[in-house]
Amino acid sequence: MHCVLVARREHHLRALGRELEAAHGIRCEIVSADLSKPNAGRELLAEVARRGIVVELMVNNAGFGMVSSVEQTDVGRALELIQVNVAVLTELTLLAAKEMIDRGHGGIINIGSIVSFQPVGYMGVYAASKAYVLHFSEALWAELRARGVTVTTLCPGTTRTEFFDQSGVPGWAERRHGQDVQTVVRAGLDAFDCGRHYVVSGWINYLVSLAARFATRAAVAKWSLSIFRPHG
Repeated sequence: MHCVLVARREHHLRALGRELEAAHGIRCEIVSADLSKPNAGRELLAEVARRGIVVELMVNNAGFGMVSSVEQTDVGRALELIQVNVAVLTELTLLAAKEMIDRGHGGIINIGSIVSFQPVGYMGVYAASKAYVLHFSEALWAELRARGVTVTTLCPGTTRTEFFDQSGVPGWAERRHGQDVQTVVRAGLDAFDCGRHYVVSGWINYLVSLAARFATRAAVAKWSLSIFRPHG
C-alpha cells in the first residue's frame, strides 16, 4: 500500500517516508497536523481527499500517556490526552468508516493497550482512554463486519518506543523488556487480515489481560498501584 503519514514533526515524517519509499517502492504522502486541536480529524481527512487519495486502511496510532499522582497532574495535559486518544480517534474512525461503508470495503486498526482491560493507578486517564478505544472499536467491528469493513483493535503491552520517555517514566520499556515495534505491528496486521476484533501482542501480555477477569475489580485497581508508584 501507499502511505499517508501524519504527525506534528514533519522532518521525522519525511525521513520515514524516504526510507519506506526506498525499501518498498511505494509512495508516501506527508501531512503535518496537530491532532490535539478541535476538528483536527475532519480537517485531516479533507486534506487527504483534496489530494485525491482514498483511504483503504486507517491506522489510528497517534496517542500519548501520562504518569503522575493526582496532586501533580497537569489537568490541561490530561484533557489534551483525551482529545488525542479518544476524541480525534472517534472523529477519524467514524468519518472514515462512513466512506468505507459506501464503497463496501476498507478497514481500520485502532491502537488500544494491555491497560484497555483494567484501571491503572497513576495512569488513570490513559488507561481509561484505552478502555474506550477497545469498547468503541469492538462495537464497530460487530456492526460493520458483514458490510465489508473490518475494525481491529491492537492492544500492545510494553513496547520499545518513545512512549514512556514522553509519559514521564524514561527507560521504562527497556527495564521491562518490552517488545520491539516490528513484533507488535505484525501481530496487529495478522489479526486484521483474519478479521479479528482485537488482539493482544504476545502470550504473556495476553495472559495478563485475562488475569483482570478473575480478580475483583478492587483487587485489580489496588494491584495496579505497584506498577507506576512514585519513589522517593
